[in-house]
Amino acid sequence: MRFEFAPYLLNFKEPGGTSRGVLTEKPTFLVKVYEESDPEHFGIGEAAVFPGLSPEADGNYIWKLTEVLANIAIGRPTDLSRHSSIQFGLEQAILDFSNGCKGIYFPTPFTEGERSIEINGLIWMGDFEKMLERINQKIQQGFHCLKLKIGAIDWEKELEMIRQIRDNFNVEDLMIRVDANGGFEYKDCLPKLEKLADLKVQSIEQPIKAGNPREMAKLCRETPLPIALDEELIGKGTSEERISTLEEILPQYIILKPALCGGFSGATEWIEEAEKREIGWWITSSLESNVGLNAIAQYAASMNAKGPQGLGTGGVFSNNFETPITLSGDELSFDTSKKFDYQQFVNLKWHK
Repeated sequence: MRFEFAPYLLNFKEPGGTSRGVLTEKPTFLVKVYEESDPEHFGIGEAAVFPGLSPEADGNYIWKLTEVLANIAIGRPTDLSRHSSIQFGLEQAILDFSNGCKGIYFPTPFTEGERSIEINGLIWMGDFEKMLERINQKIQQGFHCLKLKIGAIDWEKELEMIRQIRDNFNVEDLMIRVDANGGFEYKDCLPKLEKLADLKVQSIEQPIKAGNPREMAKLCRETPLPIALDEELIGKGTSEERISTLEEILPQYIILKPALCGGFSGATEWIEEAEKREIGWWITSSLESNVGLNAIAQYAASMNAKGPQGLGTGGVFSNNFETPITLSGDELSFDTSKKFDYQQFVNLKWHK
């Protein structure tokens, strides 16, 4: 078997705001595997590295991809426990190849067009009026769960924005999730969580910065609002690290981003250990192209993920790839009438 990789730069249709800054583009890598005797017949995947978030996103990243390339050629394994995004991409490519190179990673009723996945509507940070405009658009499009990125504009304005939503939509009609991306200070976090709980917010992702397990554990014990770990899972590449994180913090939920938490194999281990401790979970994409999003959606379906999943990022890019994944309202589905076109990858700058 052979392995190749190609860089690709995704461009945002409009800037995406988070508490870590504003994004206008995102680099990623496409990867493929094939038999040397038939290079035109390949399995495709995406090593969705995230600079500023993925620990492996440094000057050695391409060298690690090159190491994988060389090792696969001679049949030698590569330690990817600290390279989650490469693990993620390689698993996709192998699964696709094993399933006949048709863009099918996890065959289920979802890939037969018989089931869809409910997703949340993601509201990027912006000024007050811009965020309200985006909220109204998502509601008009039929979303029943909104996820708001908070922590960048004035806190009182963010509260007012959520209050306006609640004044018009009760908790039975609209679920509200918020994601602080670690933007709150621990010392004033609990009062903020209490105000969010009063507005019937369903949960908050990563209220304080990752890497503060003692403080996060205390918040999870005392919070009036369910807390979901997100960035806290990144970089935990071994079973011992994953179990230790869950046992020390005991969150109400964890958020699984396969590109950041050990690929599909790592995400599955997180889920199994979380369920042993009665910790809830859902699956979220992490600004992958439609290649990665297609694979994550299929994975979510295969894991029987419950409730709204965070899989709606593909539409934010102006130069995305075409896959059978389609969105209607808040339902993500696999259109069996569409073929996965491998020609769109042929002219990328493949390293081999």
